[in-house]
Amino acid sequence: MQKNKLLSHLETFLTPRRIALFDKVIQERTNHFTVATQDVYQLHNTSAVIRSCEVFGIQNIHVIEERKPKRIDREIAMGAQKWVDVNRYSTSKECIQELRNRGYQIVATTPHGESTALHDFNIDKPSAIFFGTEKDGLSEEILSEADCSIRIPMVGFTESLNISVSAAIILQHITSVLKNSTINWELSIEEKENLKYEWLKKCIKNSDTIISRYISENV
Repeated sequence: MQKNKLLSHLETFLTPRRIALFDKVIQERTNHFTVATQDVYQLHNTSAVIRSCEVFGIQNIHVIEERKPKRIDREIAMGAQKWVDVNRYSTSKECIQELRNRGYQIVATTPHGESTALHDFNIDKPSAIFFGTEKDGLSEEILSEADCSIRIPMVGFTESLNISVSAAIILQHITSVLKNSTINWELSIEEKENLKYEWLKKCIKNSDTIISRYISENV
């Protein structure tokens, strides 16, 4: 109840139109699917994947940075990193373990082997979709740990797409299928409240001071 009152208080600092937009976007957010990228060399590609996650309602992205820690390219992400949760890992093993602990199956993206065509992918299970570099793809470690793999059907001479393009195609497809299914894909009430709280804090000037003052006056 205290959290609800605090949320209501913070909402008074934004316009009704802005609050309505927050509510609309949060209703479309999901954690049924999540995305992981492994050592993507081109910084703008990671940023573009973050942008695709935000556009298609994927709330969490996991970035493995075994070779070189990188900052998010704000210009390319166009502020998307403000609205999604970016989780960073120094090893693939750490990332895979964390996602399994959260209940996700590990899904590799690769045009090789016995991978499943995208339109045949079963969306029932919560899934973490892993993307590698255009040049090398995913590491053998991730491919061997994956529960299954998927590919985008292609009929040209080129057998791979840029990671940002692949992510956009895959996320658009699986989220569209998901939201037309009977799966309970929405965030829980608590998750929605927590997300809205974080967004409000980011959008309100001096939000920490406002929150501290409200708590001290309402304890």
